[in-house]
Amino acid sequence: MLKAIGFAAAAALFASSAYAQATKPNDAQIAHIAHTADNLDIAAAKQALAKSKDKAVRDFAQEMVRDHTAVNDQALALVKKLGVTPQDNPTSQSLSKDAAAKLASLGKLNGKAFDKAYIQNEVAYHKTVNGALASTLIPDAQNAELKSLLQTGLTLFKEHQAHAEQLATSLK
Repeated sequence: MLKAIGFAAAAALFASSAYAQATKPNDAQIAHIAHTADNLDIAAAKQALAKSKDKAVRDFAQEMVRDHTAVNDQALALVKKLGVTPQDNPTSQSLSKDAAAKLASLGKLNGKAFDKAYIQNEVAYHKTVNGALASTLIPDAQNAELKSLLQTGLTLFKEHQAHAEQLATSLK
């Protein structure tokens, strides 16, 4: 469920905000964080599709849109089934604010500079999100189905991280 934002600054904030909450996030908050993170990574990927001419970067961005949309669809179906309303929270709000700033920053870049910055952000984001999933979101999830979906997401996001790392090396 929790996927990718694609922004190093937002990812760092995500890690600090998730841990800074006075109490552990509940399932409704975890669902909102995951949904927000997915949507932000989809937005970053769409920006890459609009700006990049590099086939490998475009293929990666298409993969991010496809996979994050699919996970979001599964997550939304699960919260509907469970009768849970995702609950906005400071972590989701901070993610959105920082992601908007990062999109604007990336929007000023073109060509290889954009491609490198986008992929570097994807690497940093996936490392952070994978860590947050493993250490906070999955352990704090109370519902077994939500926990299972997060674990499935973590497996997929580890693949995204490896792909982004490989791509970052090839763009040098």
